[in-house]
Amino acid sequence: MSIDENIKKVNENLNKSGCHLIAVSKTYPAEAVMEAYEAGQRIFGENKVQELVPKYEALPKDIHWHLIGHLQTNKVKYIASFVELIHSVDSFKLLKEINNEGVKNNRVINVLLQIYIAEEETKFGLSFQEAEEVLRSEELKKFTNIKINGFMGMASNTEDHAKIRKEFKSLKFFFDQCKSLYSATNVDFHELSMGMSADYKIALEEGSTLIRVGSSIFGTRK
Repeated sequence: MSIDENIKKVNENLNKSGCHLIAVSKTYPAEAVMEAYEAGQRIFGENKVQELVPKYEALPKDIHWHLIGHLQTNKVKYIASFVELIHSVDSFKLLKEINNEGVKNNRVINVLLQIYIAEEETKFGLSFQEAEEVLRSEELKKFTNIKINGFMGMASNTEDHAKIRKEFKSLKFFFDQCKSLYSATNVDFHELSMGMSADYKIALEEGSTLIRVGSSIFGTRK
């Protein structure tokens, strides 16, 4: 199937859920992104700053770029002027640096706190307790150039659907809790980024508002 057909197929699964598709273009060339763009896709996700910046520079400027991979503090400055949403905030130090770069670029940068929900040591993220410590922080109130939109989480890499569902369900429960408990000028819970090519249908059933799909659109990565 073509990229166009793959996008239509994924969007059919979204139905009227209100969930948005992020086409994950990491490792794929700008030409593939352009093919998806011509099929109507406007939100794209990249894992690495060094891949994101050249694509941003080469491709249409009405694309909404999301940074979904692990982000080092010293790389924030390269994307701060244009990134639409950073999904992978996994430390207060990183959040502070994003705010600093938001100040320099005179813009508010939207972010998600990445929550560790998988039983795998390779995943980055905050525990539920650490996330609440961030949200309760007095220093957070001083950050005028970031806005926390919600959470991102990655389920375990397993074919055990019950396990995946349990992990997504736990994050949705935590999201709902925090939405009712924490509200501020720079905290507005409305996005829950869960689900990738292998498990996005489960994530949709468990309340995801953003799914991150790459190989099901662009084909198997080399």
